[in-house]
Formats: sequence, C-alpha cells, structure tokens
Amino acid sequence: MNRRIAVMGLGQMGWPIARNLARKGTGAETIVAIDADPARVASLSEPGITVTTDRDAVAGADVLVLCLPDGDVVEAVLFGPDGLVPRLAPGATVIDLSTIAHDQAVRLGEALEAQGFSVLDAPVSGAPAGAEAGTLTVMCGGTPETFAAMSPLLDRIGTQVLHMGPLGSGQLTKTINNVIYDINIAALAEVLPMAVAMGLDPERLASVVTTGTSRSYASQYFVPRILRGEFDEGYPLAKAYKDLVSAAAVSIGRGFPLPVTAAATATYQMALLAGHGARDKGAMVLPFEAMLGVKVRAPSG
Repeated sequence: MNRRIAVMGLGQMGWPIARNLARKGTGAETIVAIDADPARVASLSEPGITVTTDRDAVAGADVLVLCLPDGDVVEAVLFGPDGLVPRLAPGATVIDLSTIAHDQAVRLGEALEAQGFSVLDAPVSGAPAGAEAGTLTVMCGGTPETFAAMSPLLDRIGTQVLHMGPLGSGQLTKTINNVIYDINIAALAEVLPMAVAMGLDPERLASVVTTGTSRSYASQYFVPRILRGEFDEGYPLAKAYKDLVSAAAVSIGRGFPLPVTAAATATYQMALLAGHGARDKGAMVLPFEAMLGVKVRAPSG
C-alpha cells in the first residue's frame, strides 16, 4: 500500500522535518509538502517531495503532519472555510507538531476524533538544528494505539519520541519545557546586568555561568550571544510569548500557583513593551541593561 503523507507548514522547522520524512522513508510513500507562501514554495525542492501551495494536494492523505505557528492557525487550517479535514482519507491520522495551548489541543483533537480520525498532539523541541539533524525530542499526546502506529514515522525526525499521555499531554509537556527555559533566560537577563554594574567582568562572569552550577542550556546558548550583542538568531519573542500565555491559562483555570513563572512573564513583557518582540529571547537582557546603564558585552561585542 502506498501511504500518502502530507506536511503543512514549511518554515524553519517544517521543511527540514518534511525532508527527513522523505529521506528516511520506506519508498512505498507519496509525500507532499504544502505552504501558503508562494515565494517560500518556489525556493524549496527535494527529491521525493512534491512542494506546492495547493491545499488540494492533501486529498486522500493517510497522514497529515502540521507544523504551524500557533493554535488559531492550526484550527483555521483544519476546520476553516478552505480547511484540510474534508480532504483527508477516511480514518487518517493527524499529527500536530505545532506548539499550541493544552486546552485547544484537546478541543481540536476531540473534534477530529469525532469525525473518525486518529490524532497525536506532538510538539517538538530541539530548534531548527535538531529538525535538520533529525534529532528532535517529540512529546506526544493521544491514545497508545495511535502513538504505536505513528512512532516509526516520528522516529525519522527525532531521537526521543515519547508518549506523555492522553490528548493534550504533548502540548502540556512542551509548555512546561519552554517555561523552565524562559525562567532560566529571565534570571540571566536581570542578574547579568546587575553583576556588570557592580564591576564584574562580563567575559569572566560568562565563563562561570556557562560552566558552574548555574549553567543551563539557556546560559550556554544565550550568554555567548549576549556577549557578542547578537539577538536575532532565535525564535522571536513575540511569537514565543504564547508558551507563557498557555502556562498562565493552566494556572488560572486550575488554581495552580506559579509565582516564579509569573515573575519570568513580567521580564518577558518588559522586553516586548520595549520593542524587542522581533528579537530572540536573549533580548530580555536589553531592558535591564538600559535601566542600569551597562552592557553585558565582550570588548569587541
């Protein structure tokens, strides 16, 4: 049987994911990749993949893989006026690799299941480099049967493919992972300028926070870039803010106190209000530098 796999969303994550699905495929598959941006589609090509803007290319797909910016886009792409759901093969599986809110993932998943489709909410972690290398961590929510059926496919894009529980569990796990990451960056953003204002050398301080007990992926990734004054390499703050909104929704809806997360959210909001929404998360340091009149930079940074 020739399985038809459709990938919707060909950005920094979606396109390398589509390529790994094709490169590590069985040979008994048809893979189509769809994006709404004609210029992006025109720039992409890979043996074994049909790349198009035409949503009708999804017709008859047995598996639909979504890699989209947010939950509202996912909902519109699935159920909107030109939605993909009516084009899918009966009993198809929808795998949503996008990062969306837990409650929205559950609602959309249940709507798909009501129409006879199988569903995994399966957000990924590992950044574009992990998508390129096929070494993503994939956090899946859905039935054990759907997870077992789709695991061989997901193994093509990730080295950690984990079943976290029922619908929404993947998104909840991703939110928790991202919020812990955000808390780390927010702590660096407020403490590093204070240290420099007190007379510590930025480069020597960086050597400590990237190797000592405070080290984290956040410090190892962002501190060298802060020293160089580079704030435009990662995912934009304005788009990544949805993770903190999702955490706040869980906190408010279920009465869970998250005081440290709330403090990190305020730091995040300071950077957004200061106009740094198009920059990456390292830009959270900029409002604190401005307040204290210092720069956390290497001499050439």
